[in-house]
Amino acid sequence: MPDEIDLTPLSNSEQPDQVSSLNSTEGESNNSTAEPVLEASNTVVQPTPQESTAASEALISLALQELRGRRDALQHEIKSLNQRKSQLEKDIAGSFAGQSDAIARRVKGFQEYLSGALQGMAQSVEQLELVAQPVMVQPSPLDQQAAVEHEAESAEDQTPAIADTFRPDEALIRSNLERFLEQPDFYADPWKLRRSLDNSDTTLLKDWFFNQGGRGAQSSRGSRTRNVLVSSALIAILSDLYGDRFQTLVLAGQPERLGEWRRGLQDALGLGREDFGPNSGIVLFERGDALVERADRLEERGELPLIVIDAAERFVDIPVLQFPLWLAFAASPGETYEDDNELL
Repeated sequence: MPDEIDLTPLSNSEQPDQVSSLNSTEGESNNSTAEPVLEASNTVVQPTPQESTAASEALISLALQELRGRRDALQHEIKSLNQRKSQLEKDIAGSFAGQSDAIARRVKGFQEYLSGALQGMAQSVEQLELVAQPVMVQPSPLDQQAAVEHEAESAEDQTPAIADTFRPDEALIRSNLERFLEQPDFYADPWKLRRSLDNSDTTLLKDWFFNQGGRGAQSSRGSRTRNVLVSSALIAILSDLYGDRFQTLVLAGQPERLGEWRRGLQDALGLGREDFGPNSGIVLFERGDALVERADRLEERGELPLIVIDAAERFVDIPVLQFPLWLAFAASPGETYEDDNELL
């Protein structure tokens, strides 16, 4: 039979001790069970080296695959763009705009040269006479010498009559020559001299008017520019005397010389491009036979031709001597040498 249990209630002094013993017992039991739980929660599962290497290789392979895909896409796009570029270039080259652009690039370098050539061509076309050219037989040197001597003798016989050609207009001519010695009038009307002359220039013109009667050769003034200036003064005086009934014919032999004459006359007389041509006041010639033919036609119409011959012309054609007004400039040895160098 079990021992008897004492059911007598404990006194107040005994109860706290028992409670504290129980609490201490329970605390020990709780601590004993909590330590394994903390140790389990702090434990981390570490992967093996083989597993880490496999994962890295998988990531690298995936990245490389993505980069290859992008590269292939870019290469395909570049190839497509190159094909479009080639097609566009073919279309441009075959189109009118492309051909025009190519032609323009080739022509641009020759623009100034072609402009000058076309101007010279236009001037030559203006001087063309669309008629059958007469057949002219050139005389032999002996015939030319005999004709020159005969003309010289005739000129000597007729000198008094020729010299009196401009005597009625002597006062007007001398007043104009005196005015040309004054300050230039840069705003004068067209066909009026806008430059000034030297005393030697007016002396030359007085000799040509009153001693030669408007027909003869004079020494060159040393340069083509000075000769053009003297001729401009002569044209200005004759325009006052004869108005629109006379036309100036200039023989220079080469396009470059004719260009200098045209620019000089434009500047000295205030002329424009419309004043040069077959039906205008001044006509420029490279060949003497064309000039003679033009002068003959003017006389047939009752007009008066003034023939001016450049100093570079070595000879004066015999038919020129028959006309009432002509002025030939005789070049000095230095000018002849310079013209020979230009030809070279």
